[in-house]
Amino acid sequence: MNGLPLLVLWVLAGAARVDTPDKCVDCHTKATPGAVAEWRSSRHNARGVTCSTCHGSAHVTATDVARAATPTPDACARCHETQVKQFTKGKHALAWSAVKALPTFHWQPMAALDGGTKGCESCHKIGLKNDEETRRLARQGRGPGLASCDACHTPHAFSLKEARQPQACQGCHTGFDQPEWEMYAGSKHGVRALQKQAGALAGSAAAPTCQTCHMQGGSHEVRTGWGSLALRLPLPEESQWTLDRGVILQALNIADVDGGATPRFEAMEGADMLRRDEESWQRERDAMIAVCRGCHSADFARGELEKGDRLIRESDHLMSQALDVMAQLYRAGGLPIPPREGNAFPDLFTFSEASTPIEQRLFLMFMQHRARAFKGVFHSNPEYALWHGWHEMKRDLAEIQATARRLEQGGAASRPPEPPSHSPK
Repeated sequence: MNGLPLLVLWVLAGAARVDTPDKCVDCHTKATPGAVAEWRSSRHNARGVTCSTCHGSAHVTATDVARAATPTPDACARCHETQVKQFTKGKHALAWSAVKALPTFHWQPMAALDGGTKGCESCHKIGLKNDEETRRLARQGRGPGLASCDACHTPHAFSLKEARQPQACQGCHTGFDQPEWEMYAGSKHGVRALQKQAGALAGSAAAPTCQTCHMQGGSHEVRTGWGSLALRLPLPEESQWTLDRGVILQALNIADVDGGATPRFEAMEGADMLRRDEESWQRERDAMIAVCRGCHSADFARGELEKGDRLIRESDHLMSQALDVMAQLYRAGGLPIPPREGNAFPDLFTFSEASTPIEQRLFLMFMQHRARAFKGVFHSNPEYALWHGWHEMKRDLAEIQATARRLEQGGAASRPPEPPSHSPK
C-alpha cells in the first residue's frame, strides 16, 4: 500500500466511505457507473456529501426515479452561498431569460426544442428557471447545466480544478456567433495558457484564462461592458454613430420610430442584454482595466479597449447602410413589406425565418459577422476581428447593394443564394 500513488490512496479511501445511509451506490454502480465513479473521486464524497444531500431521499427503487429531486442553485447555496449569490447577479443566471426573449428561440426544429440538450437550451439552460421549466427540461434530458452550477462544474465530480480551465467555457462559447473560444485560443493570451497547461511554460508565467478576465477574483457574476450584442444606452454623442445606432435599435425592434422603448426592449433589459446607462458600462470597463493592469499599463489597456469601441462604431456604420438599403427595397416594393406596423426596417431577430437570400445575408451580417468583429477585437484576435468580421461585413454590404440594384431593375428576389462566406474551422 505504501507504494501506491497518493491519488489512488485517496480514491480508495473514498470508496471505503461509499456505503452511505443513502444506499444508492449499489444500484447506480450498475445503472450509472460513470456518475458513481465521478462522485467517488469528488470532494463531495470526501466531505460526506452523499446522493441524498442533492437529490433527496424520495427515490429508493428503479420504479420511482421521477421522485429524485433535480438539484438547483438553491441546493448548492446551502454550502456555497457566496458563489450562488454572485451567480444570480450575473449574465449566466440570465441566459435562460435572454434566449426566451428572442423569437428565433421558439422557431427551432422540434427535435431541438424537445431534446433539452440539442438546441439553444443546451447552453442557455445554465440560467435560472422556474420549477415548471426545470421539470420540463429534466423530462426531456437532464444534461449539464440543468442545475446551473453543473454547466461548469460537471456532475458528479463538481471539480473546481475543471471549472478553472479555459476549456470549461469552450462547450458554449464556440461556433456561429459565439466563437470566443477560437478567438481566445488563437490569441497570445490563449496560446500561452495552453502552453502553460502542457508544461512548456513555468507555473508563474503570465497566461490569462477566460476566468482571469471574466471572473475577476473568482467572482461568479461573469459580466462584460458591451454585452453579447454590443448595445448600450445612452446613444453616443458623435452624430453619425447616434444615427447608425438608432437604425440598429429600430431593426432589432428595441426602439420605435420615435426612439421610444418597445416591449422587446423591456424584455431585453430584464435579461441584462444591454446597458441602459453610462455608469453601468463604465463600471465593467474599469473592472476590466484593473485586470489588464496585472500585466500591462493602464494606458495600454485603456487604449486597446478603445480600439474595440472604434471597431464597433465602424461595424455599426456598415450595418446601418445595409439596413437603409433594405428599407428602400421595402418602400419600393422590391421585397414583401415586413409585418411590423410603423417600422421600415426588417426585424433582425426574426431573420432566421427570412425567405429571400438578401434578407438571409442581412441576418448573417448582424448575427455572425458583426459579432465576430467586435468580439474578435476584444479577444485580441485580428483574424476574427478583421477577416471573419469587419471584412465579411464589407462583403455583405456590397452583395446587399448589388442584389438591391438587380431587384430595382426587375430581377427576382428569390434568385439562388450566393455561395456561403468563408467560415473558420
